[in-house]
Amino acid sequence: MIIETFSAEETFACGYEFGQKAEAGQVFCFYGDLGVGKTVFTQGFAKGLGIEEPVSSPTFTIVQVYEEGRLPLYHFDVYRISDPDEMYEIGFDDYIEGEGVCFIEWAELIEEILPEERTEIIIEKDLSRGYDYRQITIREVK
Repeated sequence: MIIETFSAEETFACGYEFGQKAEAGQVFCFYGDLGVGKTVFTQGFAKGLGIEEPVSSPTFTIVQVYEEGRLPLYHFDVYRISDPDEMYEIGFDDYIEGEGVCFIEWAELIEEILPEERTEIIIEKDLSRGYDYRQITIREVK
């Protein structure tokens, strides 16, 4: 599935729709350069889960847990991970097998430990289509 958005608000709304439909145990893996809108999409998703607290990228903490919505949201930013095995030290398996939804930014850095079933979300810019244009490709991996 390919979705095009032309503003941060539309990217947020796309995430919101997915958040409303999310189910426990789902794992979403994000791919895209810095500044493409991964966090904006995640903020919309969180709002769709009913999470009201501010959502930001957990760059320095690796994982941020939001529990106030209808499902917990486990938001990972693995940009600073140098070895995928480091993920096990923070309880990665417990989150993946937990009652919530996992969002993993920079998922390509831990590809070898990702669950076989997951949703991949690739967000790309195309400046020829406008500064705020985003192409969001969503595919199920099984």
